[in-house]
Amino acid sequence: MLKSVKEDPNLRAFLSYLFVEKGLSQNTVKAYQRDIESFLSWLQKHHINYINLTEADTNKYISFLFESKLKSSSVNRKISSLKAFYLFLLKKNKINISPIAEIVSPKQEKYLPTSMSEDEVEKLLNSPNLSKEIERRDKAMIEMLYATGMRISELVNLKLVDIDMKRCVIKVLGKGSKERLIPFGESALESLNNYLPDRADSASKEVFLSNRGSKLTRVSFWKRIKVYLLRENMKNSISPHTLRHAFATHLLNRGADLRSVQLLLGHSDLSTTQIYTHIAKQRLGEVLKKHHPRG
Repeated sequence: MLKSVKEDPNLRAFLSYLFVEKGLSQNTVKAYQRDIESFLSWLQKHHINYINLTEADTNKYISFLFESKLKSSSVNRKISSLKAFYLFLLKKNKINISPIAEIVSPKQEKYLPTSMSEDEVEKLLNSPNLSKEIERRDKAMIEMLYATGMRISELVNLKLVDIDMKRCVIKVLGKGSKERLIPFGESALESLNNYLPDRADSASKEVFLSNRGSKLTRVSFWKRIKVYLLRENMKNSISPHTLRHAFATHLLNRGADLRSVQLLLGHSDLSTTQIYTHIAKQRLGEVLKKHHPRG
């Protein structure tokens, strides 16, 4: 076995396959990489060759994961990563049978995303001081997140050419390099118009820039969100995805149909969107502009 699991040729080929052929995002590929590297390191420590892995070895590894106090959701993700890796090895004729194929994932506790009430969102949106340039940018970013349900990674990668200000539509490149068009309302448009003159002199293609004029990172933006949460004395349990959850939940609360919300969020599977029906309080009905609280 190689001294460094990072140098394993099969792992490198698998990661390349995920990125190039499957079109997965860099963040998703890195998640696969972390899961498989930790698995290979464990095998290395126990002098087990992953090509000759047995089902008994696999069960020992899963037991180790639970002994490490990981949540069942994390164990499931790791098992899923390994299944994909061994399926790849099978397709490449590196193995004859997958030792992971018959492994049953542990039952997972039902996860309900953390959301925010409409009043809480309003409080957050009104927090930035528009006399300050950085806060005008933050206001535009928060408005766009809530207006469109974008992921933060999609927001920071948004380019000027992706925004149609006349039609109030943005083009988003989501997971798996899939494009989708999302309309946004007047509140978001107003915030964009307030911010864009501040970055007019920049040659950068991205819409939202750091103080140094470079592309803003996800981490930097989330730190800015925390500034407003602290300022407004709001709950600490809010995550970078919370505004996306609020977008979906508030639309469903106001009657938007599940299929429309699925398309707006960029979910490939409707069952992923259905989780929001558990926290939506009213029946489903019609779509974005008619129902969005800030449309």
